[in-house]
Amino acid sequence: MIRVGVTGGIGSGKTTLCKEWERLGAFVVYADDLAKKLMVEDEELVKNIRSVFGDEAYLDNGILNRQFLAEEAFEKGRVAELNRLVHPVLWKKVEEISAQKEREGADVFVKEAAILLQHGRPEDLDYVVLVEADEQQRTERVVERDNSDRKKVEGRISAQQDFSTLRDLADFVVTNDEGVTELKEKARLLLKEIRKF
Repeated sequence: MIRVGVTGGIGSGKTTLCKEWERLGAFVVYADDLAKKLMVEDEELVKNIRSVFGDEAYLDNGILNRQFLAEEAFEKGRVAELNRLVHPVLWKKVEEISAQKEREGADVFVKEAAILLQHGRPEDLDYVVLVEADEQQRTERVVERDNSDRKKVEGRISAQQDFSTLRDLADFVVTNDEGVTELKEKARLLLKEIRKF
C-alpha cells in the first residue's frame, strides 16, 4: 500500500484534489473532519477539552461549540494548546485506519492535513504532496465557501504556517491557480504517476 500525505493552507485546494483521488479509488482520511468527530466521540479527549477550555467548549446537547473553540484557538492564541490535546488521539486513530485499510488491500492511503509537516516530514509516508495557491485566491475561496468574514479568514490564514517554506519536504508540489477542472486533471495525472512507483 502506498501512503501519501497531502497538505496545503486553508483554501489551497487540497480537499478538491483528495476528493478527485477518492473518486479514482484512493482511500482518504481528512484529518480535520476526523479530529472534529473524535472531539465529540472520544470520551477521554472530551474530558480533557472540557478541563482545559471549560464546559463552554460543548453545547448542551454534547455537540462541539465550534465557534467558541475557534475564537479561543485563533483569536486568543490557543491553537497549540488545543493541538496538544487533539493531535495524539488523532494520529493514533489515523494509524489504526491505515493498518485496517492495508489489511483490506487498499492500494493508496491518503492522509489529508494542513498540519502534516508541522514537525518535519512524517516517516510513515511514501510521498508528500503540497498544494499551493496564492494567498488572495485562498482568501476569496474560503470567504465564498464558508460565507465567512474576510478579516477572520485572513486571521486564520496568518495563524497557519507559511507553506512556501515547506516545499523542500514535499515530493510533489501542485499549483492550484487555474480552476477546479484544471486541478482535478492535475490530481488525476499525479495519482497515475504515484501508482506507477
